[in-house]
Amino acid sequence: MAAGAVAGCFGALLGIGGGVFLIPFLQFIVGVPLNVASGVGLMTVIATSSVVSAGSAGKNVVNLKLGMLLQVAASAGGLLGGLWVVAIPERMLYIMFAAVTAAIAMLMLMRLERRNVILDTSVDPGPFGGRIYDEESQREVVYRTRRLPAGLAVSLTAGFVSGSLGIGGGILQVPALNTWCGVPLRAAAATSAVMIGVTAVSSAPLYYARGNVSALLAAAAVLGVLVGSRAGFWLGGRAKAKGLKLLMAGVLAFVSITYIVKSL
Repeated sequence: MAAGAVAGCFGALLGIGGGVFLIPFLQFIVGVPLNVASGVGLMTVIATSSVVSAGSAGKNVVNLKLGMLLQVAASAGGLLGGLWVVAIPERMLYIMFAAVTAAIAMLMLMRLERRNVILDTSVDPGPFGGRIYDEESQREVVYRTRRLPAGLAVSLTAGFVSGSLGIGGGILQVPALNTWCGVPLRAAAATSAVMIGVTAVSSAPLYYARGNVSALLAAAAVLGVLVGSRAGFWLGGRAKAKGLKLLMAGVLAFVSITYIVKSL
């Protein structure tokens, strides 16, 4: 439950789901096999997404139009990941994921000062852009979404990662939306947090049908996540964007090193 609370806090704060923290804990500390840890991780991702979705209601920070478009690719990837995970060597999954997370961590650090906001509110945000209240500027700002094909490709990959490792595709989706698609970090995190729950649902029944969801561990972790996610959501509205980017890069680096070590 304590690990679930920590996972939920950071998962909601960054929009990446709690599985990225919980699965290494279950594997390396508790000694749970990867397939069971992934099944439990998907349960926590769904719980995190539910809390953040409820907390974001009425705050105009979630870009539903963009999220629904990207969700098509993410759900397809989640289903494929859930189906194909049994055929992919575990070591290959570790190496691929470690390489991707390391690359994105470096990209986040290179764009620390970019905020992706337009202060002129008369600018048209376009069909998939939006308007949000920016705490740092203390005013409403506009953002425009760019490179949608790249966003769709990353969403498909993120869904596959979510379905195969159970960690929540937000760990790829949030950095991609922020660095490549021009979405401010808070909007990217909130939109991703809503999406990851739907993506996890596309593969969770496959894990359950294989007997890879431990009811006892999942129940304890989800109870912790429900508390921790609220704390993360509260902190997210008060943290600086640069600080969140540094935290995201640190999380990605930690996950990359963890899976490199595991693959050796």
